[in-house]
Amino acid sequence: MLGRIFTVGGYTLLSRLTGFARDIMLAAVLGAGPAADAFFVALRLPNHFRAIFAEGAFNAAFVPAYAHVSGEEGEKAASLFANRIFTLLFVSQAILLVAAWLFMPQAMSLLAPGFTDDAEQRKLAIELTRITFPYLLLITLVTLYGGILNVMQRFASAAAASILLNISMMATLAVAVWFPTPGHAAAWGVLISGFLQYFLLAGDLGTHGGLPRFAPIRFDEDVRAFFRALGPATIGSMGTQVALFADTIIATFLPAGALSALYYADRLNQLPIGVIGIAVGTVLLPEMSRRLTAEDHEGAHLAQRRAFDFTLLLSVPFVTAFLVVPDQIMRAMFARGAFTKGDAAAAAATLAAYAIGLIPFVLIRSAVATFYARRDTATPVKAALIGVAVNVALKVVLVGPLAQVGLAFATAIGAWINLSLVIAFAVRAGHLQLDSILLRSVGRFVAAGVVLGAALWLTARFSAAYVSTLSALHDIAALLLLILAGGIVYAGAILLLFGRRWVMSLVKG
Repeated sequence: MLGRIFTVGGYTLLSRLTGFARDIMLAAVLGAGPAADAFFVALRLPNHFRAIFAEGAFNAAFVPAYAHVSGEEGEKAASLFANRIFTLLFVSQAILLVAAWLFMPQAMSLLAPGFTDDAEQRKLAIELTRITFPYLLLITLVTLYGGILNVMQRFASAAAASILLNISMMATLAVAVWFPTPGHAAAWGVLISGFLQYFLLAGDLGTHGGLPRFAPIRFDEDVRAFFRALGPATIGSMGTQVALFADTIIATFLPAGALSALYYADRLNQLPIGVIGIAVGTVLLPEMSRRLTAEDHEGAHLAQRRAFDFTLLLSVPFVTAFLVVPDQIMRAMFARGAFTKGDAAAAAATLAAYAIGLIPFVLIRSAVATFYARRDTATPVKAALIGVAVNVALKVVLVGPLAQVGLAFATAIGAWINLSLVIAFAVRAGHLQLDSILLRSVGRFVAAGVVLGAALWLTARFSAAYVSTLSALHDIAALLLLILAGGIVYAGAILLLFGRRWVMSLVKG
């Protein structure tokens, strides 16, 4: 399982690195003003729907269902099942796309009401969103193909697909002078990437004989079971996206730059979520589904425990760095061109608030896998909706005194509530045991994080005078020094607290 995690995580890391290169270009070209905010709305809207209907709900319902049909009824039945789901998915997304094109002005009034006071910004946001919205249809099909490939134990192309988004956007930004505005260039880059990702996944799946085709829609037992799982999963994903929609809606009423601060902070926050949390969850779900179908409950439990340990091992450094040295990170990554040091400071404060909830963000995919693998998508919904309710309520309370930082902090608190409830439900159902081994592990990771935080704070404080002599490169030099010092200290702390045998067992496992 670890090898597959490294495959997904490695490609996801490459995606995140090319994503940072893309964001550096975006920051330099668009800055953090009204035009940038209009583009980020255009980017967020299809991504919200994608998270609801594609990656979130769809994967949770489809992967266990496809694995079950394949394991119990054979490949022919699994192929027919995939064909019917493909047909339903294509038709529903095509209808949504047409509705979005026709009613985009009305949708913009609901989803970005703060733009109504600026006619030019509103017009630009509508134009850009009409360009980006077809990306949803393409990426939804990509998600379907990726789910089938994951059950086939093929993870590489699905994990690598998002790299094409970054390359495509950088290519169009590089020739932005050919477009009406840089925002139009970025929007067309998003759409082009959707086609590139589609053809990559379709090619891989077609090579292995699993490419779905249009088929008569029949609601047999397998399809009905899929929809019984999809309904609660959609509600759960929709709840999470309601909180993100709330961010977008509320931030449009804040001063220019608030949406951009949220975007760039979230981009850094998404690095460990994607490279670690989503990568581990992507591999764990089909692994647990396969083991549970074979009645190997102990193996499924062991796989989830190993996923928890591996996730925490890699996540603690990010949490610590985002809390202790967010300013140095933001300045080194984005403070150039139209993106000022003041913009970086606003984004850094937002990043620190997001980091408070980073542990539940990265663990939640592994935590809910024990329910999804059992084809129970209803139980995690209860936890998700309670977390979202608290999240949205806190946003309303905190946005006044803390602006976009309050929005991020509310998101973090909601994430902790969601994870805590999921774990409580899993323990009550007998799917998870909070034994002394797990609790000791958590305590050791906390201790390692404290040691790392002290090292980062001391390094940042005492190296400032030396790196400041490096002129324009001092922010990058400071970040590299923090990475070097932090890496050495954290590795030493883990070896001291856990021992070499534990590390080797985790890697070999």
